[in-house]
Amino acid sequence: MSESVAIVGAGICGMCTALALSQSGFRVSIFERDVPPPSGNPDQAFFEWTRRGAAQFRHPHAFLGLMCSVLEERYPELLEDFFAAGARKVEFKDMIPPHLLGQYQPEPGDEKIWVLMCRRATIETVLRRYVEKIENIEIHNKTFITDIEIENQNGQKIARGLQITDRENSNQKSSIEFDLVIDATGRSSKFHQWLEAKGISVREQRDDAEIVYYTRHYKLLEGVVEPSRHQKDPSMGDLGYMKYGVFPGDGGHFALIICLPLGETELREAIKTGEGFDSVCRTIPGLLPWIAQDKAKSTTDPFGIGQIHAVWRDYLTNGQPQILNFFAVGDSHARTNPLYGRGCSTGTLHAHILADVLGTTNDPIKRAISFSELTKERIGPIFDASLREDKNGIRKSSQLLEMNQKKEKWSLKKWFGQAFGDALGAAAREKIFVHRGIIKTINLLEKPGEFLQDPKIRRTVLMYMLRGRKKNIGVQRARGLERTQMIEHISTLS
Repeated sequence: MSESVAIVGAGICGMCTALALSQSGFRVSIFERDVPPPSGNPDQAFFEWTRRGAAQFRHPHAFLGLMCSVLEERYPELLEDFFAAGARKVEFKDMIPPHLLGQYQPEPGDEKIWVLMCRRATIETVLRRYVEKIENIEIHNKTFITDIEIENQNGQKIARGLQITDRENSNQKSSIEFDLVIDATGRSSKFHQWLEAKGISVREQRDDAEIVYYTRHYKLLEGVVEPSRHQKDPSMGDLGYMKYGVFPGDGGHFALIICLPLGETELREAIKTGEGFDSVCRTIPGLLPWIAQDKAKSTTDPFGIGQIHAVWRDYLTNGQPQILNFFAVGDSHARTNPLYGRGCSTGTLHAHILADVLGTTNDPIKRAISFSELTKERIGPIFDASLREDKNGIRKSSQLLEMNQKKEKWSLKKWFGQAFGDALGAAAREKIFVHRGIIKTINLLEKPGEFLQDPKIRRTVLMYMLRGRKKNIGVQRARGLERTQMIEHISTLS
Protein backbone atom coordinates (compact mmCIF):
# COMPACT_ATOMS: atom_id res chain seq x y z
CA MET A 1 0.00 0.00 0.00
CA SER A 2 1.12 3.58 -0.61
CA GLU A 3 2.10 5.70 2.36
CA SER A 4 -0.44 8.06 3.92
CA VAL A 5 0.66 11.69 4.19
CA ALA A 6 -0.80 14.55 6.22
CA ILE A 7 -0.07 18.05 4.94
CA VAL A 8 -1.02 20.87 7.29
CA GLY A 9 -1.72 24.07 5.37
CA ALA A 10 -3.56 24.48 2.06
CA GLY A 11 -1.65 27.49 0.76
CA ILE A 12 0.36 27.46 -2.43
CA CYS A 13 3.22 25.45 -0.90
CA GLY A 14 0.88 22.91 0.71
CA MET A 15 -1.06 22.41 -2.50
CA CYS A 16 2.10 22.07 -4.59
CA THR A 17 3.44 19.51 -2.10
CA ALA A 18 0.21 17.54 -2.42
CA LEU A 19 0.41 17.67 -6.21
CA ALA A 20 4.02 16.49 -6.26
CA LEU A 21 3.36 13.62 -3.83
CA SER A 22 0.16 12.52 -5.56
CA GLN A 23 2.10 11.98 -8.78
CA SER A 24 4.27 9.46 -6.89
CA GLY A 25 1.26 7.54 -5.59
CA PHE A 26 1.14 8.82 -1.99
CA ARG A 27 -2.29 9.11 -0.34
CA VAL A 28 -2.50 12.74 0.74
CA SER A 29 -4.76 14.45 3.26
CA ILE A 30 -4.55 18.25 3.48
CA PHE A 31 -5.72 19.97 6.66
CA GLU A 32 -6.65 23.65 6.49
CA ARG A 33 -8.10 25.80 9.25
CA ASP A 34 -9.74 28.30 6.86
CA VAL A 35 -12.86 27.90 4.75
CA PRO A 36 -12.52 26.95 1.08
CA PRO A 37 -12.65 29.68 -1.59
CA PRO A 38 -16.07 30.92 -2.69
CA SER A 39 -17.51 29.24 -5.74
CA GLY A 40 -17.43 32.35 -7.93
CA ASN A 41 -14.83 34.17 -10.00
CA PRO A 42 -11.37 35.52 -8.97
CA ASP A 43 -12.84 38.85 -7.85
CA GLN A 44 -15.08 37.05 -5.36
CA ALA A 45 -12.10 35.07 -4.10
CA PHE A 46 -10.09 38.24 -3.58
CA PHE A 47 -12.77 40.31 -1.89
CA GLU A 48 -14.83 37.67 -0.08
CA TRP A 49 -12.57 34.78 0.90
CA THR A 50 -11.75 34.81 4.62
CA ARG A 51 -8.12 33.69 4.60
CA ARG A 52 -6.80 34.28 8.11
CA GLY A 53 -4.22 31.49 7.80
CA ALA A 54 -2.24 33.38 5.14
CA ALA A 55 -1.15 36.79 6.43
CA GLN A 56 0.14 37.80 2.99
CA PHE A 57 -2.94 36.63 1.09
CA ARG A 58 -3.93 40.10 -0.20
CA HIS A 59 -0.42 41.49 -0.48
CA PRO A 60 1.24 41.39 -3.92
CA HIS A 61 2.97 38.23 -5.06
CA ALA A 62 5.55 37.46 -7.73
CA PHE A 63 5.25 34.12 -9.53
CA LEU A 64 8.77 33.84 -10.87
CA GLY A 65 10.41 31.82 -13.62
CA LEU A 66 11.43 29.01 -11.26
CA MET A 67 7.84 28.34 -10.20
CA CYS A 68 6.48 28.86 -13.71
CA SER A 69 8.97 26.40 -15.23
CA VAL A 70 7.98 23.71 -12.71
CA LEU A 71 4.30 24.25 -13.48
CA GLU A 72 4.91 24.22 -17.23
CA GLU A 73 6.92 20.98 -17.10
CA ARG A 74 4.73 19.05 -14.65
CA TYR A 75 1.23 20.51 -14.76
CA PRO A 76 0.48 22.01 -18.19
CA GLU A 77 -3.29 21.61 -17.69
CA LEU A 78 -3.10 23.60 -14.44
CA LEU A 79 -1.25 26.34 -16.27
CA GLU A 80 -4.05 26.53 -18.84
CA ASP A 81 -6.54 26.88 -15.97
CA PHE A 82 -4.56 29.87 -14.67
CA PHE A 83 -4.67 31.53 -18.08
CA ALA A 84 -8.41 30.84 -18.37
CA ALA A 85 -8.89 32.65 -15.03
CA GLY A 86 -7.15 35.77 -16.35
CA ALA A 87 -3.50 35.18 -15.40
CA ARG A 88 -0.97 36.44 -17.95
CA LYS A 89 2.36 35.14 -19.18
CA VAL A 90 5.15 37.71 -19.46
CA GLU A 91 8.12 36.30 -21.37
CA PHE A 92 11.75 37.39 -21.30
CA LYS A 93 11.41 39.37 -24.52
CA ASP A 94 8.61 41.38 -22.86
CA MET A 95 11.00 42.24 -20.02
CA ILE A 96 13.60 43.82 -22.31
CA PRO A 97 13.54 47.65 -22.42
CA PRO A 98 12.91 48.98 -25.96
CA HIS A 99 16.40 50.52 -26.17
CA LEU A 100 17.93 47.04 -25.71
CA LEU A 101 15.71 45.16 -28.19
CA GLY A 102 18.18 45.83 -31.01
CA GLN A 103 20.80 43.81 -29.09
CA TYR A 104 18.47 40.86 -28.45
CA GLN A 105 19.24 37.45 -29.92
CA PRO A 106 17.32 34.45 -28.46
CA GLU A 107 19.46 32.04 -26.45
CA PRO A 108 18.78 28.53 -25.07
CA GLY A 109 17.10 28.89 -21.70
CA ASP A 110 15.26 32.12 -22.57
CA GLU A 111 12.04 30.08 -22.79
CA LYS A 112 12.27 29.43 -19.04
CA ILE A 113 12.48 33.13 -18.21
CA TRP A 114 8.86 34.13 -17.77
CA VAL A 115 6.54 35.22 -14.98
CA LEU A 116 2.87 34.68 -14.22
CA MET A 117 0.93 37.85 -13.48
CA CYS A 118 -2.16 37.57 -11.30
CA ARG A 119 -3.38 37.96 -7.74
CA ARG A 120 -2.64 35.31 -5.14
CA ALA A 121 -6.39 34.81 -4.65
CA THR A 122 -6.63 33.77 -8.30
CA ILE A 123 -3.68 31.38 -8.00
CA GLU A 124 -4.99 29.76 -4.81
CA THR A 125 -8.54 29.38 -6.09
CA VAL A 126 -7.55 27.78 -9.39
CA LEU A 127 -4.91 25.60 -7.70
CA ARG A 128 -7.41 24.43 -5.05
CA ARG A 129 -10.02 23.48 -7.65
CA TYR A 130 -7.41 21.58 -9.66
CA VAL A 131 -6.19 19.66 -6.59
CA GLU A 132 -9.75 18.81 -5.52
CA LYS A 133 -10.17 16.72 -8.70
CA ILE A 134 -7.20 14.45 -7.94
CA GLU A 135 -8.30 11.08 -6.66
CA ASN A 136 -5.61 10.41 -4.06
CA ILE A 137 -5.87 13.86 -2.40
CA GLU A 138 -8.43 14.84 0.24
CA ILE A 139 -8.84 18.37 1.60
CA HIS A 140 -10.26 18.91 5.09
CA ASN A 141 -11.32 22.53 5.63
CA LYS A 142 -12.03 24.29 8.94
CA THR A 143 -9.78 21.76 10.71
CA PHE A 144 -7.86 23.02 13.72
CA ILE A 145 -4.55 21.15 14.17
CA THR A 146 -3.19 21.70 17.69
CA ASP A 147 -0.28 19.24 18.05
CA ILE A 148 1.83 16.57 16.43
CA GLU A 149 1.69 12.99 17.70
CA ILE A 150 5.12 11.48 18.43
CA GLU A 151 6.15 7.91 19.21
CA ASN A 152 9.42 6.82 20.80
CA GLN A 153 10.89 3.74 19.17
CA ASN A 154 14.34 2.39 20.10
CA GLY A 155 15.42 5.83 21.28
CA GLN A 156 14.23 7.52 18.07
CA LYS A 157 11.28 9.92 17.95
CA ILE A 158 8.91 9.29 15.05
CA ALA A 159 5.96 11.36 13.84
CA ARG A 160 2.81 9.27 13.94
CA GLY A 161 -0.01 11.70 13.27
CA LEU A 162 -1.84 14.84 14.30
CA GLN A 163 -4.02 16.10 17.12
CA ILE A 164 -7.23 17.82 16.05
CA THR A 165 -9.21 20.10 18.35
CA ASP A 166 -12.89 20.86 17.85
CA ARG A 167 -13.23 24.59 17.10
CA GLU A 168 -16.53 24.76 18.96
CA ASN A 169 -15.34 22.79 21.99
CA SER A 170 -11.62 23.13 22.77
CA ASN A 171 -11.80 20.28 25.29
CA GLN A 172 -12.78 17.85 22.57
CA LYS A 173 -9.62 16.49 20.95
CA SER A 174 -8.96 13.55 18.65
CA SER A 175 -5.94 11.98 16.99
CA ILE A 176 -5.45 10.67 13.50
CA GLU A 177 -2.49 8.54 12.35
CA PHE A 178 -0.37 9.04 9.26
CA ASP A 179 2.84 7.56 7.91
CA LEU A 180 4.27 11.03 7.17
CA VAL A 181 3.50 14.51 8.52
CA ILE A 182 4.36 17.67 6.57
CA ASP A 183 4.25 21.22 7.90
CA ALA A 184 3.22 23.70 5.19
CA THR A 185 1.69 26.30 7.52
CA GLY A 186 4.24 28.99 6.65
CA ARG A 187 5.14 31.97 8.80
CA SER A 188 2.46 31.09 11.39
CA SER A 189 3.84 27.58 11.94
CA LYS A 190 3.69 26.22 15.48
CA PHE A 191 5.25 22.84 14.75
CA HIS A 192 8.73 23.85 15.94
CA GLN A 193 7.19 24.86 19.27
CA TRP A 194 5.31 21.57 19.59
CA LEU A 195 8.49 19.66 18.78
CA GLU A 196 10.53 21.64 21.31
CA ALA A 197 7.92 20.82 23.98
CA LYS A 198 8.55 17.14 23.26
CA GLY A 199 12.32 17.49 23.64
CA ILE A 200 13.08 17.64 19.92
CA SER A 201 15.70 20.27 19.15
CA VAL A 202 14.99 22.61 16.24
CA ARG A 203 17.80 25.10 15.67
CA GLU A 204 16.48 28.40 14.38
CA GLN A 205 18.19 31.36 12.78
CA ARG A 206 15.99 34.47 12.83
CA ASP A 207 16.95 37.90 11.47
CA ASP A 208 14.70 40.96 11.44
CA ALA A 209 14.59 42.85 8.13
CA GLU A 210 13.59 45.97 10.10
CA ILE A 211 11.03 47.06 7.54
CA VAL A 212 7.28 47.29 7.14
CA TYR A 213 5.41 47.54 3.89
CA TYR A 214 1.95 48.73 2.95
CA THR A 215 -0.25 47.62 0.08
CA ARG A 216 -3.18 49.20 -1.67
CA HIS A 217 -5.11 47.61 -4.53
CA TYR A 218 -6.51 49.41 -7.55
CA LYS A 219 -8.35 48.71 -10.78
CA LEU A 220 -7.75 50.53 -14.05
CA LEU A 221 -10.69 52.65 -15.15
CA GLU A 222 -12.70 51.47 -18.11
CA GLY A 223 -10.90 52.23 -21.36
CA VAL A 224 -7.50 52.81 -19.69
CA VAL A 225 -4.73 50.68 -21.16
CA GLU A 226 -2.22 49.18 -18.75
CA PRO A 227 0.94 51.34 -18.78
CA SER A 228 4.05 49.97 -20.46
CA ARG A 229 6.56 48.31 -18.15
CA HIS A 230 9.25 50.19 -20.08
CA GLN A 231 8.21 53.77 -19.48
CA LYS A 232 10.97 56.30 -18.89
CA ASP A 233 10.38 56.30 -15.14
CA PRO A 234 10.14 52.73 -13.77
CA SER A 235 7.10 51.59 -11.81
CA MET A 236 9.45 49.98 -9.29
CA GLY A 237 12.28 51.79 -7.58
CA ASP A 238 14.22 52.77 -4.50
CA LEU A 239 14.43 56.36 -3.28
CA GLY A 240 16.81 55.40 -0.48
CA TYR A 241 14.33 56.06 2.31
CA MET A 242 11.45 54.27 0.56
CA LYS A 243 10.98 51.43 -1.92
CA TYR A 244 7.91 51.27 -4.13
CA GLY A 245 6.50 48.98 -6.78
CA VAL A 246 3.49 48.16 -8.94
CA PHE A 247 2.36 44.54 -9.23
CA PRO A 248 0.01 44.04 -12.21
CA GLY A 249 -2.64 41.39 -11.67
CA ASP A 250 -5.54 39.92 -13.59
CA GLY A 251 -8.67 41.61 -14.94
CA GLY A 252 -7.25 45.14 -14.82
CA HIS A 253 -6.41 44.88 -11.13
CA PHE A 254 -3.01 45.83 -9.74
CA ALA A 255 -1.40 46.39 -6.36
CA LEU A 256 1.00 49.08 -5.24
CA ILE A 257 3.37 48.69 -2.31
CA ILE A 258 5.42 51.13 -0.28
CA CYS A 259 8.20 49.64 1.83
CA LEU A 260 9.72 51.66 4.67
CA PRO A 261 12.36 51.14 7.34
CA LEU A 262 10.90 50.88 10.83
CA GLY A 263 12.52 54.21 11.72
CA GLU A 264 10.45 56.16 9.16
CA THR A 265 7.64 56.82 11.64
CA GLU A 266 6.26 59.98 10.01
CA LEU A 267 5.95 58.37 6.59
CA ARG A 268 4.45 55.23 8.07
CA GLU A 269 1.72 57.23 9.75
CA ALA A 270 1.00 59.21 6.58
CA ILE A 271 0.48 56.25 4.26
CA LYS A 272 -1.85 54.37 6.59
CA THR A 273 -4.66 56.49 5.18
CA GLY A 274 -5.88 56.22 1.61
CA GLU A 275 -5.39 59.94 1.04
CA GLY A 276 -1.84 59.83 2.39
CA PHE A 277 -0.93 56.67 0.44
CA ASP A 278 -2.12 58.10 -2.87
CA SER A 279 -0.59 61.51 -2.22
CA VAL A 280 2.84 60.03 -1.50
CA CYS A 281 2.66 57.76 -4.55
CA ARG A 282 1.62 60.60 -6.85
CA THR A 283 4.86 62.43 -6.10
CA ILE A 284 6.72 59.59 -7.87
CA PRO A 285 6.83 60.01 -11.69
CA GLY A 286 6.99 56.25 -12.31
CA LEU A 287 3.67 55.69 -10.49
CA LEU A 288 1.61 58.49 -12.02
CA PRO A 289 0.69 56.55 -15.21
CA TRP A 290 -0.91 53.98 -12.89
CA ILE A 291 -2.64 55.93 -10.15
CA ALA A 292 -3.39 59.39 -11.48
CA GLN A 293 -7.05 60.16 -10.76
CA ASP A 294 -8.03 59.60 -14.39
CA LYS A 295 -6.23 56.23 -14.58
CA ALA A 296 -7.45 53.98 -11.75
CA LYS A 297 -9.62 53.73 -8.68
CA SER A 298 -8.68 52.11 -5.39
CA THR A 299 -10.45 48.87 -4.43
CA THR A 300 -9.04 48.56 -0.88
CA ASP A 301 -7.73 50.76 1.88
CA PRO A 302 -3.97 50.59 2.57
CA PHE A 303 -2.95 47.73 4.84
CA GLY A 304 0.44 46.77 6.19
CA ILE A 305 2.52 43.78 7.18
CA GLY A 306 5.37 43.83 9.68
CA GLN A 307 7.39 41.39 11.74
CA ILE A 308 9.32 40.55 8.57
CA HIS A 309 12.06 38.08 9.39
CA ALA A 310 14.40 35.77 7.55
CA VAL A 311 14.00 32.39 9.27
CA TRP A 312 15.93 29.16 8.77
CA ARG A 313 15.17 26.02 10.79
CA ASP A 314 17.47 23.03 10.97
CA TYR A 315 15.93 19.70 11.93
CA LEU A 316 19.23 17.81 12.16
CA THR A 317 21.66 17.87 15.09
CA ASN A 318 25.26 16.93 14.31
CA GLY A 319 24.05 15.60 10.98
CA GLN A 320 21.44 13.28 12.51
CA PRO A 321 17.64 13.66 12.42
CA GLN A 322 15.92 14.39 15.73
CA ILE A 323 12.56 13.27 14.35
CA LEU A 324 11.65 10.88 11.56
CA ASN A 325 8.73 11.00 9.13
CA PHE A 326 8.25 14.73 9.70
CA PHE A 327 9.19 17.42 7.18
CA ALA A 328 8.75 21.19 7.01
CA VAL A 329 8.45 22.81 3.58
CA GLY A 330 8.47 26.36 2.28
CA ASP A 331 8.25 29.18 4.80
CA SER A 332 7.92 26.68 7.65
CA HIS A 333 11.52 25.66 6.97
CA ALA A 334 13.16 28.61 5.20
CA ARG A 335 11.51 32.03 5.05
CA THR A 336 12.82 35.06 3.19
CA ASN A 337 11.72 38.68 3.09
CA PRO A 338 8.45 38.68 1.06
CA LEU A 339 9.52 41.96 -0.52
CA TYR A 340 11.72 39.92 -2.90
CA GLY A 341 8.80 37.76 -4.06
CA ARG A 342 10.71 34.48 -3.73
CA GLY A 343 8.48 32.60 -1.30
CA CYS A 344 6.05 30.96 -3.75
CA SER A 345 8.86 29.86 -6.05
CA THR A 346 11.09 28.46 -3.30
CA GLY A 347 8.05 26.77 -1.75
CA THR A 348 7.19 25.11 -5.07
CA LEU A 349 10.80 23.99 -5.53
CA HIS A 350 10.97 22.72 -1.94
CA ALA A 351 7.77 20.71 -2.41
CA HIS A 352 9.23 18.89 -5.39
CA ILE A 353 12.58 18.32 -3.66
CA LEU A 354 10.66 16.55 -0.89
CA ALA A 355 8.61 14.51 -3.35
CA ASP A 356 11.76 13.38 -5.13
CA VAL A 357 13.41 12.38 -1.84
CA LEU A 358 10.38 10.45 -0.61
CA GLY A 359 10.05 8.70 -3.96
CA THR A 360 13.70 7.65 -3.99
CA THR A 361 14.02 5.77 -0.67
CA ASN A 362 11.80 4.30 2.04
CA ASP A 363 14.49 4.60 4.73
CA PRO A 364 13.30 7.28 7.21
CA ILE A 365 16.80 8.31 8.27
CA LYS A 366 18.06 8.58 4.70
CA ARG A 367 14.97 10.60 3.82
CA ALA A 368 15.54 13.11 6.63
CA ILE A 369 19.24 13.56 5.91
CA SER A 370 18.81 13.76 2.13
CA PHE A 371 16.01 16.31 2.40
CA SER A 372 18.07 18.48 4.76
CA GLU A 373 21.14 18.34 2.53
CA LEU A 374 19.21 19.14 -0.64
CA THR A 375 17.43 22.00 1.13
CA LYS A 376 20.79 23.52 2.09
CA GLU A 377 22.16 22.97 -1.41
CA ARG A 378 19.23 24.37 -3.41
CA ILE A 379 17.29 26.67 -1.06
CA GLY A 380 20.24 27.79 1.08
CA PRO A 381 21.90 30.07 -1.52
CA ILE A 382 18.58 31.87 -2.12
CA PHE A 383 18.09 32.33 1.62
CA ASP A 384 21.66 33.62 2.08
CA ALA A 385 21.34 36.11 -0.80
CA SER A 386 18.05 37.41 0.61
CA LEU A 387 19.58 37.83 4.05
CA ARG A 388 22.50 39.81 2.59
CA GLU A 389 20.03 42.09 0.83
CA ASP A 390 18.18 42.61 4.12
CA LYS A 391 21.38 43.55 5.93
CA ASN A 392 22.43 45.93 3.15
CA GLY A 393 19.03 47.59 3.33
CA ILE A 394 19.30 48.00 7.11
CA ARG A 395 22.76 49.53 6.77
CA LYS A 396 21.68 52.00 4.07
CA SER A 397 18.54 53.15 5.88
CA SER A 398 20.46 53.46 9.13
CA GLN A 399 22.99 55.75 7.47
CA LEU A 400 20.25 57.83 5.85
CA LEU A 401 18.34 58.31 9.11
CA GLU A 402 21.60 59.08 10.92
CA MET A 403 20.87 56.35 13.42
CA ASN A 404 24.56 55.52 13.55
CA GLN A 405 26.23 58.41 15.29
CA LYS A 406 29.66 57.02 14.44
CA LYS A 407 30.86 57.75 10.97
CA GLU A 408 31.27 54.53 9.05
CA LYS A 409 34.89 53.60 8.55
CA TRP A 410 36.14 53.69 5.00
CA SER A 411 37.52 50.43 3.68
CA LEU A 412 38.64 49.34 0.23
CA LYS A 413 36.50 46.19 0.43
CA LYS A 414 33.36 48.17 1.24
CA TRP A 415 34.05 50.76 -1.44
CA PHE A 416 34.71 48.09 -4.07
CA GLY A 417 31.47 46.27 -3.22
CA GLN A 418 29.38 49.42 -3.52
CA ALA A 419 31.13 50.57 -6.69
CA PHE A 420 30.72 47.10 -8.24
CA GLY A 421 27.00 47.11 -7.45
CA ASP A 422 26.55 50.54 -9.04
CA ALA A 423 28.45 49.46 -12.14
CA LEU A 424 26.46 46.23 -12.42
CA GLY A 425 23.16 48.13 -12.31
CA ALA A 426 24.33 50.60 -14.95
CA ALA A 427 25.67 47.83 -17.22
CA ALA A 428 22.35 45.95 -16.98
CA ARG A 429 20.55 49.05 -18.27
CA GLU A 430 22.79 49.22 -21.33
CA LYS A 431 23.95 45.65 -22.15
CA ILE A 432 21.47 42.87 -22.99
CA PHE A 433 23.74 40.04 -21.78
CA VAL A 434 24.10 41.64 -18.35
CA HIS A 435 20.36 42.32 -18.24
CA ARG A 436 19.68 38.64 -19.04
CA GLY A 437 21.99 37.46 -16.25
CA ILE A 438 20.25 39.62 -13.66
CA ILE A 439 16.79 38.55 -14.84
CA LYS A 440 17.81 34.89 -14.51
CA THR A 441 18.95 35.53 -10.95
CA ILE A 442 15.76 37.43 -10.09
CA ASN A 443 13.70 34.53 -11.43
CA LEU A 444 15.76 32.00 -9.41
CA LEU A 445 16.69 30.06 -12.54
CA GLU A 446 20.29 29.82 -11.35
CA LYS A 447 22.08 30.34 -8.07
CA PRO A 448 22.23 33.97 -6.96
CA GLY A 449 25.15 35.74 -8.64
CA GLU A 450 26.09 32.73 -10.79
CA PHE A 451 25.97 34.86 -13.93
CA LEU A 452 28.92 36.87 -12.57
CA GLN A 453 31.15 33.86 -13.24
CA ASP A 454 30.89 34.75 -16.93
CA PRO A 455 34.23 36.46 -17.83
CA LYS A 456 32.52 38.72 -20.38
CA ILE A 457 30.11 40.06 -17.76
CA ARG A 458 32.88 40.55 -15.21
CA ARG A 459 35.01 42.47 -17.71
CA THR A 460 32.03 44.62 -18.68
CA VAL A 461 31.19 45.52 -15.10
CA LEU A 462 34.81 46.37 -14.33
CA MET A 463 34.90 48.65 -17.38
CA TYR A 464 31.80 50.41 -16.07
CA MET A 465 33.50 50.85 -12.72
CA LEU A 466 36.17 52.92 -14.47
CA ARG A 467 33.47 55.46 -15.44
CA GLY A 468 33.04 56.35 -11.77
CA ARG A 469 30.22 55.82 -9.27
CA LYS A 470 28.54 59.15 -9.94
CA LYS A 471 27.81 58.35 -13.57
CA ASN A 472 26.72 54.77 -12.82
CA ILE A 473 24.33 55.83 -10.06
CA GLY A 474 22.82 58.45 -12.36
CA VAL A 475 21.91 55.82 -14.95
CA GLN A 476 19.67 53.88 -12.57
CA ARG A 477 18.45 56.42 -10.00
CA ALA A 478 14.66 56.63 -9.71
CA ARG A 479 13.13 60.09 -9.85
CA GLY A 480 11.23 61.27 -6.80
CA LEU A 481 11.34 63.62 -3.84
CA GLU A 482 14.35 63.66 -1.56
CA ARG A 483 13.56 62.54 1.97
CA THR A 484 13.39 66.05 3.43
CA GLN A 485 11.07 67.12 0.61
CA MET A 486 8.82 64.09 1.21
CA ILE A 487 8.60 64.84 4.95
CA GLU A 488 7.66 68.41 4.07
CA HIS A 489 5.06 67.11 1.58
CA ILE A 490 3.29 64.85 4.07
CA SER A 491 3.25 67.63 6.66
CA THR A 492 0.83 69.50 4.37
CA LEU A 493 -1.64 66.59 4.29
CA SER A 494 -2.95 67.15 7.80
